[in-house]
Amino acid sequence: MSVIEAEKLSKTFRVRQKEKGMRGSIQAVFHPRTKEVAAVDGVSFSVEEGEVLAFIGPNGAGKSTTIKMLTGILYPSSGSVKVLGIDPTKSRRRLAYEIGTVFGQKEQLWTHLTPYDNFRFFGAIYDIPEGEIQRRIAELADTFELGSFLDTPVRSLSLGQRIRCEIVASLIHRPKVLFLDEPTIGLDPVVKENIRGLIRQMNREFRTTIFLTSHDIGDIEKLCKRIIIVNSGRIVLDDSMEHLKSHYLNRKIVEIKLQEEAALPSVSGITVLKKKGGHVKFEVDTAKLPINDAIRFLDAENLEDINISNIPLENIITEIYKAKEVQLRNVNSKFET
Repeated sequence: MSVIEAEKLSKTFRVRQKEKGMRGSIQAVFHPRTKEVAAVDGVSFSVEEGEVLAFIGPNGAGKSTTIKMLTGILYPSSGSVKVLGIDPTKSRRRLAYEIGTVFGQKEQLWTHLTPYDNFRFFGAIYDIPEGEIQRRIAELADTFELGSFLDTPVRSLSLGQRIRCEIVASLIHRPKVLFLDEPTIGLDPVVKENIRGLIRQMNREFRTTIFLTSHDIGDIEKLCKRIIIVNSGRIVLDDSMEHLKSHYLNRKIVEIKLQEEAALPSVSGITVLKKKGGHVKFEVDTAKLPINDAIRFLDAENLEDINISNIPLENIITEIYKAKEVQLRNVNSKFET
């Protein structure tokens, strides 16, 4: 069953235009010029119950605008949207009782209150009886291991502890759909992994549908089975994570510093991207050559430093977007001929 349905969803903003200098400032006051910018341009997709979906793209791609339309914060310029069968533009208050939101860069908790008092406050907002609030707080505090800081003011918590409390606050009314916007931003690797584990547990135990946006490939790869990539307000890819990983996420970037300049062995799966003296940057296609095997080809005695990273998400998006543009041009040229 689909819990989110978007059909040709669009949002256009009118943006003021201003020329440089004092003259431009004066003209902007007395003769303002504007242009329309399509933040979201006719996107259509659906999300099934219990699904964990990654909705990603570069900055300015339309992710946040889409979430705001799904949650009723913004009205679409055209198209339609239903979340749990509810139209957010007509029944935002009713929808608020059925969904939760967590924004990694924005706090919803009162920092001078303890997590416990915050949870009681949110329970009262959602009209949950006092006895039921206490039971849910105890259950969620145990699941998310909040006991050691449940009575500590939020302002005194670490970032990782605060994010855990933000997630619990969004779950106090047992939402059927949870929107997570960069939930692990700024967290260290250990805390990130803990938060991911909690999200997986939440999805498994409460059957919560997760709508996730993130620039962290680790979040996407470890949490989601499906991914939608948007760019310039349009969907450029809607595919399973398994298929995406086999085509795009099986490449690693390796940067090494050698004590003495040396040539890399010519091996299938290794592509040199940049070489300057003893500094070498190359790409490893792990589908052809496991990363451990690639490292074994290096001269350990000559190796001074090494760094291994994923392909930047922005590069993956750009690559996919360019591939889609080429496909579109090829289709158009066939019709023209």
